[in-house]
Amino acid sequence: WAPPSDRKATLRGRKRSYRTCHAGPARPSSSLNPLAKLVASLSSCLPSAQLPSTAAAVAYPRLAGPFPISEASCAVTAAMAFDKIKVANPIVEMDGDEMTRVFWKSIKDKLIFPFVELDIKYYDLGILHRDATDDKVTVEAAEATLKYNVAIKCATITPDETRVKEFNLKQMWRSPNGTIRNIINGTVFREPIICKNVPRLVPGWTKPICIGRHAFGDQYRATDAVLKGPGKLKLVFEGKEEQIDLEVFNFTGAGGVALSMYNTDESIRAFAEASMTMAYEKKWPLYLSTKNTILKKYDGRFKDIFQEVYEADWKSKYEAAGIWYEHRLIDDMVAYALKSEGAYVWACKNYDGDVQSDFLAQGFGSLGLMTSVLVCPDGKTIEAEAAHGTVTRHFRVHQKGGETSTNSIASIFAWTRGLAHRAKLDDNARLLDFAQKLEAACIGTVESGKMTKDLALLVHGSSKVTRGDYLNTEEFIDAVAAELQSRLSAN
Repeated sequence: WAPPSDRKATLRGRKRSYRTCHAGPARPSSSLNPLAKLVASLSSCLPSAQLPSTAAAVAYPRLAGPFPISEASCAVTAAMAFDKIKVANPIVEMDGDEMTRVFWKSIKDKLIFPFVELDIKYYDLGILHRDATDDKVTVEAAEATLKYNVAIKCATITPDETRVKEFNLKQMWRSPNGTIRNIINGTVFREPIICKNVPRLVPGWTKPICIGRHAFGDQYRATDAVLKGPGKLKLVFEGKEEQIDLEVFNFTGAGGVALSMYNTDESIRAFAEASMTMAYEKKWPLYLSTKNTILKKYDGRFKDIFQEVYEADWKSKYEAAGIWYEHRLIDDMVAYALKSEGAYVWACKNYDGDVQSDFLAQGFGSLGLMTSVLVCPDGKTIEAEAAHGTVTRHFRVHQKGGETSTNSIASIFAWTRGLAHRAKLDDNARLLDFAQKLEAACIGTVESGKMTKDLALLVHGSSKVTRGDYLNTEEFIDAVAAELQSRLSAN
């Protein structure tokens, strides 16, 4: 595996080949030649048939030899029969790493490109290309997101010392997500994807919980140091209007560690606005969690600004909608979350959001069933991605030619959430309907019993799962494609 060369040009009209043709019910089309029509009709009647190689070669010239027709619909046939949705404005695509990069291409080829005509501004954020560009490509991708308002991102590697050696990197590059968040200055909202047949570790969570993570500052922009020997630690601020010189601690022994972190009023206010907007759109109550009893000034500033924004701009709207805003201590909020049924927005500081979003994901079933959308304060610019990582363990198996069963639902939802936002900005009803149907197809596929191994373990139990209980990585995407085609054909 190696990342492709940098290609920012649009992908419209690019050639794609399909190594397998999964035929299923397809709508008739006058554009199909007679032999292709025969193939399509056989597809719907003989789900396990073997077609003659001549018919296959004429109907689908890029395919050769006899080939099986599985229960999934053929992406080529679907593209022939479907009047592609034209999208007026571009989206930014950010490619990624490892196993997610592998099925990211399958998602595009089988679930997006056959149905949607897109102008894509492509940025390769694979670790080797980030290294080759001194990570400038990440900055360029973030700036393009601000320009075009919609970005869809594949999971990426944040290198540690082991990864630096593995890829022979120039340096230990920062998290691309962190870089993008700091440029966009947004709030990350994560929300579970609920499938009725997937049991939840917290059974009382019958409704989704949307967690908003402030994506700027605090520990993620902090400066820390290891201190040797005795000495005095100070916090100094040299401002134009005031000077602050605070003694933090007097080290008398072997030394220790120190940390200095910050946030800005502008960023906190933007966080408050984004959170208030999200809760109002969902018509759910909003809770902000901090530890202001300990960090009276730091966390107290979050509490004060949220209250100011609420009183000035949102209180009357919330009351009219029958919802509310409330501040809670983080420990109290975690306890409340466990016993609640859901249906609220939880605004968290940066680190709290990092931790609690994984807690929520696992409680609802899986990180593979969690959406993640970075929303700017203006509500116009977003970046959608999966909430999980690059699935390195599965990629190692894939590299050796082994079979993988990797859950791609969160990555599919990254595409649907990005396309849905593009549809809203462009007033494109067909695109919005497509995004909604693709999400429904994912959920419907799982609820019909077709799922990847991680979900099968939850449904059947780790001691009872057999190979027949789950699909491999590509089989699952094919099954979603079949369900999507069925839903689109029902129009």
